[in-house]
Amino acid sequence: MITLTPTAASKVKDLLTQRGTPDIGLRIGVRGGGCSGTSYYMEFCEAEGPGDESIEAHGVKLVVDLKSMVLLGGTEVDYVEGLMGAGFKFNNPNVKHSCACGESFSA
Repeated sequence: MITLTPTAASKVKDLLTQRGTPDIGLRIGVRGGGCSGTSYYMEFCEAEGPGDESIEAHGVKLVVDLKSMVLLGGTEVDYVEGLMGAGFKFNNPNVKHSCACGESFSA
């Protein structure tokens, strides 16, 4: 299962509202690439595809494909703000190694 913190969910809702599409979902997944071999991605999702799983998290519809679910099971997505900027942070218990940017990993 993948979860969003209340802060991350609020930010996603704000982004969807700003876009004028408050009722669509957020696709979260992984793909090959990055300095550690696998990269996270997030994108707006208007419709589920074959093999997708839908999860509700604090009022946000998350859509995850089954391949990504294997690598993201137990992951919490947070939204953090700091002196160096703001963004979504993946707290993934399956990570064996990650790079300094926090956007790619190996499991």
